[in-house]
Amino acid sequence: MPLPYVLLSAAVSLDGYLDDTGPERLLLSSPADFDRVDEVRASVDAILIGAGTLRADNPRLLVNSPERRAARTAAGRPEYPLKVMVSGSGDVDPAAKFWHTGGEKVLYTTDRGAERARALGLAADVVPLGPGLGWVPLLADLHGRGVSRLMVEGGGRIHTQLLQEGLADELQLVLAPLFVGDPAAPRLFGPGAYQPGRLRLVESRRIEDVVLMRYEPTAPGAGAHATTADHHWLRLACELAELCPPSRTAFSVGAVVVAADGTELARGYSREGDDPVVHAEEAALAKIDPADPRLPSATVYSSLEPCAHRASRPAPCSRLILEAGVRRVVTAWREPDTFVTGADGSGALAAAGADVVVLPEYADRAQAPNRHLAD
Repeated sequence: MPLPYVLLSAAVSLDGYLDDTGPERLLLSSPADFDRVDEVRASVDAILIGAGTLRADNPRLLVNSPERRAARTAAGRPEYPLKVMVSGSGDVDPAAKFWHTGGEKVLYTTDRGAERARALGLAADVVPLGPGLGWVPLLADLHGRGVSRLMVEGGGRIHTQLLQEGLADELQLVLAPLFVGDPAAPRLFGPGAYQPGRLRLVESRRIEDVVLMRYEPTAPGAGAHATTADHHWLRLACELAELCPPSRTAFSVGAVVVAADGTELARGYSREGDDPVVHAEEAALAKIDPADPRLPSATVYSSLEPCAHRASRPAPCSRLILEAGVRRVVTAWREPDTFVTGADGSGALAAAGADVVVLPEYADRAQAPNRHLAD
């Protein structure tokens, strides 16, 4: 199901703390960085915090710049992003600034929490998610409300859960030049099982005396579970399909092979180089040593499902993938009957024990370089 783009935003001390244990909030960002955060807020559809952040900071979560608010309304958007609160218990302070400033608000909670929250008379849409909280249904509901870009401002438990569940698209981390050193103070990330591998650094910037670092996850999901990194790699495969020399007798397809730790092993596209009949997955796999120990846990991303039948070569791409030891494939588009009737590469892969994940929201991108075949 489609979910919003999830941007995690936080500032920490050099030793990884979000705050100290004093009665006043510890200001970690610089004035210029606060203005940057205001700019990011103005760019999103919703801002989310947890009940712990509400109790600790009593934030308003507003776009402070009148010019940025005016630009939002001029673009046909609400003056303020939707404000989102998450509380399993529903036990929140109805007098908090969150409820009495800005535009629309929504509270996600449990069935029991909804009873408590409604009794408080909150000026918000109260949404129960069942006996427990779940991030996927919460994010899906936000997407259904028109939220395509979500900013998450805390707290550390929420940041940790979204990263561990592979639901964060981006981490914007500001590093402040001070130490807290108090083991009782809150940290940004907690213990638990995170995705393997290194994140991709997409930007680093000095802002007065703090440093902004923007990271994106790279590690593929496991089995049928799709992570935000899966979306990144499949988008890349669709972009590679646009590089294919045009053909009236074959599809234009892009493919990327990625190790479990997020390392790109190879990429390819149809009719790459001097081979007029090479397929995308075939071109990518040919660039990898067949003895590479990372292949059995790797993922192949292909804009079109790997072929199960072909006339130009003895081995279809689904067989090449299986022979390479790969057992996970992510694709955007099932092969139509344009050249082969009843093509079912996904079925051939699944029958051999491979996991096949289809992300249909990328089908239009995958089909774009093949529109001429429908003429």
